[in-house]
Amino acid sequence: MSHKFKVGQNVQQLGTSYSRSKSTVDGIFEVVRLMPDDRSGEPSYRIKSEVGERAAREGDLILAS
Repeated sequence: MSHKFKVGQNVQQLGTSYSRSKSTVDGIFEVVRLMPDDRSGEPSYRIKSEVGERAAREGDLILAS
């Protein structure tokens, strides 16, 4: 599967609330590295913000406006 986002793009990460609805996690993240697909075949990324860096699956990200 090919990656939807490119290095340098700003994204927001979706989180699941207690009501099981998806909402955005606070802050804007920058894509810093494209990672291989995970076991399910979904592309993954390294993203960073002012606070730190983390891994995220493509399905948990949206393009920041």
